[in-house]
Amino acid sequence: MDRRHFNRLAGLGLLGLQSRSQRWFDLLSDQNLEVDGARLNDRMKMLATFGANVAGGIDRVAFSDANIEALDWMSGLLAEVGFTPSADFAGNLIATKPGSESGASPIMLGSHIDSVPGGGNYDGQIGSMGALEVATTLADAGHITRHPLEIAVFTNEEAGKTGSRALAGELEKFELDIPTASGFTIGEGLRRLGGNPDRLEEVRRSEGSVEAFLELHIEQGAVLYEDGIDVGVVEGIVGIMRWNVTVEGKTNHAGTTPMNRRADAMVAAARFVDLVHTTALQMSGRQVATVGRLEAAPGAPNVIPGRVTMTLEIRDLSMEGIEKVYNEIGGSVGRIEDQTETQFSFERFYTSRAAPTEMWIRDIIERSAQGMGLSSRRMPSGAGHDAQSIALFAPVGMIFVPSVDGISHAPEEFTEPQDITNGANVLLRTLLEIDQTGS
Repeated sequence: MDRRHFNRLAGLGLLGLQSRSQRWFDLLSDQNLEVDGARLNDRMKMLATFGANVAGGIDRVAFSDANIEALDWMSGLLAEVGFTPSADFAGNLIATKPGSESGASPIMLGSHIDSVPGGGNYDGQIGSMGALEVATTLADAGHITRHPLEIAVFTNEEAGKTGSRALAGELEKFELDIPTASGFTIGEGLRRLGGNPDRLEEVRRSEGSVEAFLELHIEQGAVLYEDGIDVGVVEGIVGIMRWNVTVEGKTNHAGTTPMNRRADAMVAAARFVDLVHTTALQMSGRQVATVGRLEAAPGAPNVIPGRVTMTLEIRDLSMEGIEKVYNEIGGSVGRIEDQTETQFSFERFYTSRAAPTEMWIRDIIERSAQGMGLSSRRMPSGAGHDAQSIALFAPVGMIFVPSVDGISHAPEEFTEPQDITNGANVLLRTLLEIDQTGS
C-alpha cells in the first residue's frame, strides 16, 4: 500500500493508527488546499489605495470616509464568496456563512483595517485580508466547514479596540464621547459605520458562543525578521492601561516671576516623564511605560504654564504587573509635587486586559507551520490586538509574520509578500484542523 492510499484510508477512519489531527493533515494534503498568494497580495495593494497618502502610507483612521469605503469594498468581496456581511451595533463588519453541522458554534477569523494617522499598509490589514483569502480559497474549493464561519473586521482598533471590546462587554459609556482622529467622537463614528451606540449591550457575546478566534498579524517588532523565523506563535498579549494626567501649577509672567517663586506645571511634567521612564526601566520584568501626549496651557512663549495635561500608558503581560508599575510611579509623585508646588491628578480612561492565548491552539498553529516546512517560535505580543478582547469569551490564537526591520505605525512598515502568503496558509490549516477536531 503506498503512503497516499494509506493516508486516505486513515483519514476516512479505516485505520486506527493515526490521531484525528494527523488524519486531517493527510486529507488536507490530498486536497492540496492553499491560498492564492498572488490574489491575496494584489488585494493588499488594492486595500492600500483607500486613504493612501503621499508618504506611501495611509490615513485610513477609524470612522473616516476612507475607512467606510474600504469596508464597503470588503463587504462586496465577502458576499461574492457566499458570506452575508452586515454591520453590528458596534460598527464591526461581521460576515457569516453557515456550516454543515447543525448547532455548532462559529469559528471567527479577522482583524482590523483602520490605521493610525500616517500609518502603514500591513498592521491589521493582513489579518483581515488573510481571513478574506481563506474564505475565498474554501469557496473556490467548494469546501463547507463543519462550523459556521464568521469573518470580523473590527472597528477602531487603533484608538481603543472599540469593536472587539464591545463584543466582550468591556466598552464603557464614557468612551463614546472621546474624540478621534477622524474628527468624530466614537459614538458619532459608530453611527457612521451603521452601528448604534445606544444598543451596544446587544452585541455582547457570551462565553462559549464562539468555538475559536484566530488572528493573523504582523509582529510589529524585529524578532522574527532579525532571527530569520517564518512564523510567530503568540503565547499572550499584553494588557494596557491608560490615564489622563493633569498637573496644576500657577500661570504667571515668564519675565517677572523669579525662578524660586514659580509653580511651573511644565517643570513638574518634565520630572514626571523622567520618573515614568526610569521606573519602568529599573523594575524587573518586561513592562513598558510611556508618556505619549503632552499639552501645556496657556501655551504662550512668555507665560509660565499653569496647567499641563498628558497621558500615561503602561503595558505588561499581567494586569498585576501594570498595577505594580502604576503604584510605584504614584508613590514618587508626591516628591515632585513638593519640589515644584504643583498638584497631580490621574483619571483612567482605557483598560485592555492581558490575555494568554489557548495552549491547544498554539500547538495547532505550530503544527500547521511545521507541516509547511516553516520555522516558528513561541513569543509574547508587546502590542495590543483585538484577540485579547475576544479572549474574554472565546479561545484565541494569534499568528505573527515578520515585519521588515521591525517598523510599524509608519509608511515604511513592510512585510514580504511570501511571508503574507505563508501566514495565510498557516491560518487556513489552523482553521481546518480546529473545524475537524473541535466540538
